[in-house]
Amino acid sequence: MTGRFDHLPHRRAIVSRRALAEAAAALPGDDPAMLRRGLSQLLREALDAGRAEIARRLAATPSRGLEAANAQAYLVDQLLVVLAEVTTQRLYPIHNPTAGERLLLIAVGGYGRGEMAPFSDVDIGFLTPGKQTPWAEQVIESMLYTLWDLGLKIGHSSRSLDEMVRQARADVTVRTALLEGRYVWGDEALYADAAKRFHDDVRHGTERQFIADKLAERNARHVRMGDTRYVVEPNVKEGKGGLRDLHALFWIGKYVYDVQRAAELVDNGLFTRAEYRAFHRADNFLWAVRCHLHLIAGRAEDRLTFDYQREIAERMRYAARPGKPAVERFMQFYFLQAKAVGSLTGLFLAHLEERFAPKRRYGLPRLRRAPRKLHGFTVDRGRIALPDDDFLRADPVRLVELFALAAREVKEIHPLAMRAATRDAKLAATVRRDPRANAAFLELLAGDADPELALRWMNEAGVLGQFVPDFARVVAQMQFDMYHHYTVDEHTIRALGLLSRLEHGQLAEEHPLPSAVIEQIVSRRVLYVAVFLHDIAKGRGGDHSILGAEVAERLGPRFGLTPAETETVAWLVRHHLLMSATAFRRDLTDFKTILDFAEVVQSPERLRLLLVLTVVDIKAVGPGTWNGWKGQLLGDLYDRAEEVLRLGHKQKGRGERLLAKQDGLRAAMNWSEAELAAYAHRLPEAYWIAEPGDVLAHNAAFVARAGDALLSIDAQVYPERGATLVTVYAADHPGLFSRIAGAIHVAGGNIIDARIHTTRDGMALDNFLVQDPLGRPFDEAGQLERLKTAIEDALAGRGKLTDRLRAKPLPRARADAFRIEPNVLVDNKASNRFTVVEVAARDRPALLNQLAHALFLSKVTIHSAHVATFGERAVDVFYLTDLTGDKLAPGARQRALEKRLLAAAAGVPYDEAA
Repeated sequence: MTGRFDHLPHRRAIVSRRALAEAAAALPGDDPAMLRRGLSQLLREALDAGRAEIARRLAATPSRGLEAANAQAYLVDQLLVVLAEVTTQRLYPIHNPTAGERLLLIAVGGYGRGEMAPFSDVDIGFLTPGKQTPWAEQVIESMLYTLWDLGLKIGHSSRSLDEMVRQARADVTVRTALLEGRYVWGDEALYADAAKRFHDDVRHGTERQFIADKLAERNARHVRMGDTRYVVEPNVKEGKGGLRDLHALFWIGKYVYDVQRAAELVDNGLFTRAEYRAFHRADNFLWAVRCHLHLIAGRAEDRLTFDYQREIAERMRYAARPGKPAVERFMQFYFLQAKAVGSLTGLFLAHLEERFAPKRRYGLPRLRRAPRKLHGFTVDRGRIALPDDDFLRADPVRLVELFALAAREVKEIHPLAMRAATRDAKLAATVRRDPRANAAFLELLAGDADPELALRWMNEAGVLGQFVPDFARVVAQMQFDMYHHYTVDEHTIRALGLLSRLEHGQLAEEHPLPSAVIEQIVSRRVLYVAVFLHDIAKGRGGDHSILGAEVAERLGPRFGLTPAETETVAWLVRHHLLMSATAFRRDLTDFKTILDFAEVVQSPERLRLLLVLTVVDIKAVGPGTWNGWKGQLLGDLYDRAEEVLRLGHKQKGRGERLLAKQDGLRAAMNWSEAELAAYAHRLPEAYWIAEPGDVLAHNAAFVARAGDALLSIDAQVYPERGATLVTVYAADHPGLFSRIAGAIHVAGGNIIDARIHTTRDGMALDNFLVQDPLGRPFDEAGQLERLKTAIEDALAGRGKLTDRLRAKPLPRARADAFRIEPNVLVDNKASNRFTVVEVAARDRPALLNQLAHALFLSKVTIHSAHVATFGERAVDVFYLTDLTGDKLAPGARQRALEKRLLAAAAGVPYDEAA
């Protein structure tokens, strides 16, 4: 009871209870209200001074998280004791207390454990022997008011001993809080009585149910927080692999084995000393992060968001390394600790399972069937186990075979086998060149079974990183951006799981094209190995695609691939971003785009492999990164490239495709030859090439309905494209595109693609594909009406468009945590007819509008725009000509264009043209 904080150095520098008590005793006591105010002021000053001292110590030794957490609890202890003494002796003194007028104050929950972050709740409990007396009510009420005056967030309860027992039996949350109950002040005999009642009347015989309740609570929490410990903005307290998981282990250990300190888990055989050291290291680190997080936020904050990560990395003195910023090194260590927490949880639960396995009824002796053998391993209650503790050490190839067997047989691995694999993981390094080990690994990676779960277990045990040291370099490697949701290793393993499900037809409804294409792929092993290696070189500095291809050339032969397979894997890794970059950032109706892409791909098999790799790579980035529009673009690129690769120069020429589209439109509209000719004469040749057949038909019907109107707006949802087609038919004038783009953003839309056309009689016919900020179509009636009104207002000059855009919030909260230098690339080689300009900048609502306005000021014609966003980064690509229809010539004009676009990308203010 008295030694919980004896280890804290120089405790009295945080707060001296003696000095505080003496100062309180010196307060004048004639007027109770004045005494209470004076006491509040005294305690407030002590609280502020103590917090400042703890913060100073944490800044000086930023990794001592447990010491900071203990110090916070120690500070609150001293304040509570002084408050209780003054309240009971001076504000409400009682000279002849009866046995029923005893009072006890205990710390419960995290405060009871002696661990608090700077702005944690202070959870306390008042206990009385029986029904609460009026004196106890006065004391409790007075103390609570004073604590609230201090600005503390108090969680409190007032119970008699019988009420404590009854409520603890009924509610596992109350039981857990009381489990960590710690004496702070009051009647010590009452505390001893309460502890005995809790042990005898609450805990005894309920161990099995408590374990079940805590594990169910843990699983529900993981689902609520996103069931992975590798989300890039983790919750330090509640997330998977966070502090609450460590607390759950301690709670169960304390409930079942009556341990008072985590170190006692070793004495009860639940952890080895090495495992306890890992427990303590993770606990200390996570507490340090949580304390820094509270101090930076100035409030209780447990989510480690991007805007806090960089500052905590600086506070904890992480330094940058070549290719890896300090914040990524800090987060990598964070995820390694979360991974350690996961491993410890599995081992801990294995011991509990052994102890609490169902027993035979009627006291009959339990006859246990001998575990059956499976390729030298044993099967224990449906899980792969080891025949003896030295089984893996005797032949380290078995470290790889264990996980390959788990995948092939679709069985779990016994936690004690996982413990042995974790302990012996370093031996996997000795069999890296062993043909049996590499054959087993290739079977795990590219066999018929889904490899995802077994690879995750192999990674958790540390075997995967030891066997493939290049992979070890990306374990727990985060990418400090808002696009990637997971660490590199988790992303890779998820991509392999998606690939397996795609191959087994489980994603055919969502992804019909890649599901059909994968059945034609001959090089299965190549595809699986390429997915495994596609991000292997991230975090090294330089282009990870080029560096990854070099790794692939080295690892392919080791894994047992032929030279031809190795060459293809290296090519896929080198070009794994090519298809998405072409589909999302280039105009697919420009035939040179397709020719340039096909020239790099060179074979139909490579095209098939690249499509499937691209799809699983994007889907594995995280929820919401895939949508129908991306699928449509990739499908269009695949179809057009496949035609070029299959037919070479025999595919239809430009004129044939134009005539075919016009014939299709005539049939769709039921027009005569004369009607088609009249309509076709109004529109330039580029329009017929650029727009797909269904959009041509929609535009024709819309123009016919519009008649002679000077402004008509139409919006139609395209579910298969995952977007809404917004068509504007208006009298053309300079700056029209920038105004429409701004209006769409004001209405809450994101433009993902735009095609700008001008008829020969001076009308603009512009098609925009629009999504909401979450990547979904604009499909509600209210949204569509707001969209039309915003465009009408912008084109009519009603309201200042720029002011309305600046008032819009960022599309992604906390995007300003990232520094993105604007960049402009001008390319005259990407297209035969257009100058292609690519602008990269931080995403914001006014971006496209400002870029379009800069182009208007540069006196160029926009023919199409293609917008891709990758988290906080936006990449806007424009196909341009000068006003005479020619490409932009290199020289002063191009430099002026770049300068204007860079200013717009950086958000430099400008006055919008009237």
